[in-house]
Amino acid sequence: MTVSAATLEDLIVRREGAAGRITVNRPKALNSLTLDMVHAFTRALAGWATDDAVNVVVIDGAGTRGLCAGGDIRALLESGSRDDGMAETFWSDEYKLNAAIGSYPKPIVAFMDGIVMGGGVGISAHASCRVVTEKTMLAMPEVGIGLLPDVGGTWLLSRAPGELGTYLALTGSRIGGADAIHAGLADYFVQSERLPELAKALSGSEGADVEAIVKSFASDPGPAPLAEKAAAIDVMFGHDTVEQILETARTSGDDWAVKTAAEVEAKSPTSVKVTLAALRGARALDSLEDCLNVEFRIIARMFHAPDFREGVRAAVIDKDQSPRWQPPTLSEVSEASVSAHFAPLGPRELGLIPA
Repeated sequence: MTVSAATLEDLIVRREGAAGRITVNRPKALNSLTLDMVHAFTRALAGWATDDAVNVVVIDGAGTRGLCAGGDIRALLESGSRDDGMAETFWSDEYKLNAAIGSYPKPIVAFMDGIVMGGGVGISAHASCRVVTEKTMLAMPEVGIGLLPDVGGTWLLSRAPGELGTYLALTGSRIGGADAIHAGLADYFVQSERLPELAKALSGSEGADVEAIVKSFASDPGPAPLAEKAAAIDVMFGHDTVEQILETARTSGDDWAVKTAAEVEAKSPTSVKVTLAALRGARALDSLEDCLNVEFRIIARMFHAPDFREGVRAAVIDKDQSPRWQPPTLSEVSEASVSAHFAPLGPRELGLIPA
């Protein structure tokens, strides 16, 4: 087996036999992504796309806690304070990476072991073969920090069964491997302890069917808990306004629905309204790239709004979990303010073209 490696500070890129391997390597920071990591990731994929010696790309995370918890949110917040443009560049280049993963000409196998949140979903859930384990804890929790489920999240969640994607987006709920497969965010369940063996098998996959190899390691994840809630989720989240969603929950007589409504109400009012509009709009779009273009318009505006700074303060910096949103209520978030998030950015457009 041919093994070659290039170790970067936060990303390990190497080739093992027929496999190109990318390991996100910031375990003390839950493998959160930086701009340099996005660039190194992109270069590796570009190089392997035309390398006949590479049959498959394998993505995983260093340490024992997870694949990736998202972008380095502190660095993005600090960029906003400096107004240096780094954050906008990060999101722009990250979205281009997400699109490259989604349209990659070779199989990409993502090991979604442990924590997979936000940007971690972006580097895994668009892959051609997505593997979860008994340790998987997946979420798109952005509405809790004044943003929206981006990195192609609106593409993925708008295509989940029924209104499951709407539920996941507006609550930011964490789900396990079985629910991730049920939601269309993953494909196969493999026991965590077998991932090194699977990676070794993929490194010897020259000329072989990559998906068949993964299938040979897969097992039954068991029932998906959210499948049992499908009817209640569809009734509650089948409306096109957040106010209707909450009213349906409050009058349902269902304790779970009432609790779920409280989870939505705790999030940024602007974020949940814009996110719902984005999800509904994403259903009419034809590609991941189209959704990423819209998400970039939204994130470029949300990043400069007070709720992002306040959400990060409450969740990450002070950790008091008591954000003071502006505006503080859904009724104060007008249709005009929601629509303004979707307006074209002119020369700052992301401009991705569907593959």
